[in-house]
Amino acid sequence: MATVTITAADGGRFNAYLARPASGSGPGILVIQEIFGVNAVMRQICDDLAAQGYVALCPDLFWRQEPGVDITDKSQAEWDKAFALFNGFNETAGVEDLIASLAALRDLPECTGRAGALGYCLGGRLAFLMATRSDADCAVSYYGVGLDKLLGEASAITRPLMLHIAEKDRFVPPEAQDQIRARMASLPTVTVHAYPGLDHAFARVGGEHYDAAGATLANDRTAAFLKTHLG
Repeated sequence: MATVTITAADGGRFNAYLARPASGSGPGILVIQEIFGVNAVMRQICDDLAAQGYVALCPDLFWRQEPGVDITDKSQAEWDKAFALFNGFNETAGVEDLIASLAALRDLPECTGRAGALGYCLGGRLAFLMATRSDADCAVSYYGVGLDKLLGEASAITRPLMLHIAEKDRFVPPEAQDQIRARMASLPTVTVHAYPGLDHAFARVGGEHYDAAGATLANDRTAAFLKTHLG
């Protein structure tokens, strides 16, 4: 495992966690952080993807506010900091950083050139935006927040996108979920999976709302999706 440095479109530089497959090469997956930074959970996701044969890269998207954020969801102080970072996050610049990261990932000698995006929470929202604003070969969004406000961009989705929606998501009310599902139903490249009874972050190992059965189902669906579209 390693850290790589990426040059932003505006000339700044930021770090990203890199996990390589044992085979030495494979398709790329851009792993997009939650509001807790590139922490142990995100690094483990990268390591797990590497074990499946992917080159996984997780960039530090909070670098413009505070480089190297690495916190958990275990204390109120950390939650307060996470929400402060989320509220101060420049989404447009963040997507540009992700596009730069995707290009850097594809340029790695270990990467076959095909690369997708995968995100959770804030990262789930940004994975949706990578489906609308980038040339990622595919994208997966876990419980993305505020997707109902982004539906005006949906017509730009031309590559495969998978959405995992927690039906009891405390951050995404039922009416917002209905709007998302209705709009996505008209797009042939989009697959939506809903998880009854599950709350936000049901796939975050060790989290308050972690659900092993739901996480396993979602992760199995994601694995099949990535294999189909990235090889």
